[in-house]
Amino acid sequence: MKIAVPTRGNVVDNHFGHCEMYSIFTINDGKIINTEVLPSPQGCGCKSNIASVLREKGVSIMLAGNIGEGAMNVMNMHNIEVVRGCSGDVNAVVEDYINGNVSDSGIGCSHHENDGEHQCNH
Repeated sequence: MKIAVPTRGNVVDNHFGHCEMYSIFTINDGKIINTEVLPSPQGCGCKSNIASVLREKGVSIMLAGNIGEGAMNVMNMHNIEVVRGCSGDVNAVVEDYINGNVSDSGIGCSHHENDGEHQCNH
């Protein structure tokens, strides 16, 4: 299983479409066996090709902070399950997910404002 996490520094980026990179974790027998980094494409996550790139790399789960409905739909169309509401150190979040301690918040970004900033439900 492969898990992708939108990342800035070493933490889950709160805004999926503006992350610095994606940390991709390979999981086997409940353990992280490999981690790789994929630079984020420029632009909005729902309009980039990131979903197809992640799918080609074998990603089936994304642990995200906030993500808009458009980006979530694109991920789902590529058979990538999105778990929203994640925060903190990416390694700790993945470990928590593996151990069954992470669930979807059901809350995502609601829309873009005219100033270009995401406005998210918290």
